[in-house]
Amino acid sequence: MSMDTSGIRSPAGEAGPAAARAGVRAEDVGLLLVRVVFGLLLAGHGTQKLFGWFGGGGLEAEAGEMAGDGYEPGKLFAVVAGCSETGGGLLFAAGLLTPLGCAAIVGTMINAIATELEAGVYEGYELALTYLTAATAVAFTGPGRLALDAGRPWQRSGFGWAAAALGLAAGTAAVTLVLRAV
Repeated sequence: MSMDTSGIRSPAGEAGPAAARAGVRAEDVGLLLVRVVFGLLLAGHGTQKLFGWFGGGGLEAEAGEMAGDGYEPGKLFAVVAGCSETGGGLLFAAGLLTPLGCAAIVGTMINAIATELEAGVYEGYELALTYLTAATAVAFTGPGRLALDAGRPWQRSGFGWAAAALGLAAGTAAVTLVLRAV
């Protein structure tokens, strides 16, 4: 379901994306907080993998961890995970191409949960489950009016778009998990 902004007018009488953001509600502020905090934290986590930023081990260390978890070749999967977390997190935080950002996050977190499943919730996968849940919720609600998608022709939210984003995430996660098992 896209947001039709043709009938939305700002206090000055303008129509379009800026006017769509002019009618900001409490829900929009809440979605902005969720998107920015979760998105930037996840993007930071991705840069730990790719570049060793924020105390991360960098690509070589992550490649070793990925290989140890059964993702071969480790370096390829480290790059995929790092790019998915960084790119998906930044898209999510900005509210830009939100279904795609949500799909990147959910697909990556499904793999993170699968890797940590044996450790249990609190010693393993609770953080990945938290990221997955936030991205899934925003896939359904859309990013809100305080987003780069707001009022744009490509803005999409609702059950159909959430299903598409989650289907893409599940499909890519399944392929990755199958490759891990081979």
